[in-house]
Amino acid sequence: MNLSKSKLVSGRQCPRRLWLEVHRPDLLEADSGTEQLFAFGHRLNEVARSLEPDGTLIGHGDDPGRALVETRAALAQPGDRTLFEPAFVHEGILVRADILRRRKGRHALVELKASTEPKPHHAFDCAVQAYVIEGSGLQLGEIALAHVNSEFVYPGGGDYRGLLCSTDIGTEARAAVSQVPKLAASLRKVLAGKEPNVRPGPHCEDPYPCPFIEHCEPGDYPVRILPRSAALIERLRAESYRDLRDVPGEAIRSRAAHRVWQATRTGSVLLDPELRATLRSLGYPRHYLDFETIRFVVPIWKGTRPYEQLPFQWSLHIEHRNGRLAHREFLDTSGEPPMEKAAAALLEAVGAEGPVVTYGPFERTVLRALAERYPRLAAPLEQLAARIVDVLPLLRAHYHHPAMKGSWSLKAVLPAVAPELGYAGLGEVADGEAAERAYLEILDPATDAARKAKLAADLRAYCARDTFGLRLLVQKLSG
Repeated sequence: MNLSKSKLVSGRQCPRRLWLEVHRPDLLEADSGTEQLFAFGHRLNEVARSLEPDGTLIGHGDDPGRALVETRAALAQPGDRTLFEPAFVHEGILVRADILRRRKGRHALVELKASTEPKPHHAFDCAVQAYVIEGSGLQLGEIALAHVNSEFVYPGGGDYRGLLCSTDIGTEARAAVSQVPKLAASLRKVLAGKEPNVRPGPHCEDPYPCPFIEHCEPGDYPVRILPRSAALIERLRAESYRDLRDVPGEAIRSRAAHRVWQATRTGSVLLDPELRATLRSLGYPRHYLDFETIRFVVPIWKGTRPYEQLPFQWSLHIEHRNGRLAHREFLDTSGEPPMEKAAAALLEAVGAEGPVVTYGPFERTVLRALAERYPRLAAPLEQLAARIVDVLPLLRAHYHHPAMKGSWSLKAVLPAVAPELGYAGLGEVADGEAAERAYLEILDPATDAARKAKLAADLRAYCARDTFGLRLLVQKLSG
């Protein structure tokens, strides 16, 4: 059975994962974060190629036979060469290298990653490629990892020199090469047999979250929902506990984990009086704030850095003492940098009095980053950040609903407290990563006006749901 680098990486993480990818792809749970990483990688590949305009793209992603033929033809030509996505095969393993350079007769393999630093599993990625490339007859000199330089500040004008850093990982990669043929042989046996019985464990998240966890560990209340309890979860799994409701209470010592266990075991909501009293004490007018931000692995706006959280949208619900509720919002779809306009509009909308209620520390972080970026707005933005009341730690300490299943994310809490305000009924935008993807599509010049209007409406509905839901959450939990 033919293998690829991605199959070997999956099988190395877990043979059951690989078996399911090949034989039961229908069980795969789509992950928007993984889709986002693919998009980041695609854009980074484009920039890497632009930095070497004399390079040759082999392409033919859907036709490996043709890619192999073109790779051999390109390598047969004399002189220095740079190839993008050249194809190699050896002992039934097919790989596509990101970049292969030949300089003065010496070949260098460059693996491109969207991370900001080398990670331990990257060495195995390169080891697979080195094993196949050298096995096909081409000797490699350097093996390097090209990754994102987090200190890069985009100067504008399409100048991305300095965006990528190069780290030599030849020693680490060559140390792992001997693993490749042994792993390939064992995985072929796995794929030829029945589904392996591999117990869930830390490998389900390392180095990548497994999209089959619901299949491998089914049930409404698996032990993995215990918060911040990795060692305990592994101990319970080793003791054959599958359902959290079967676990004895004395086995759980962490207060937060015990709270989840108690709510799950009893089926009852846990609500400490202290939470109710704290929420009732909030002053007026109350401002419920939520930001949506965009991260670019390849910055598009001058003066910004890779992966910087840049706000393009906010929603603000304002609740007055008499119960009157007002809504203000901001969304910039012009394609110009939206951050300063977003900050100025928010300062105008929020006024100088009353708490600013958020769910998590993210909004405070965004405000302080805006203050650092725009000195003229720094003082009022810092004052606004100081008014924030973060209700997330309050809920972590004093509340749990069985339907939350160990998660205090707003996406888990809000439907549990107010089922009519879940996120399932929204359009294409129902989480932060979907919001990023929608905004990227709006910025794309190829997107037509009707499509942009539809995505903008979905963005507004989603962001407003967060702040309206936060207001309702505070209202319900304060009695």
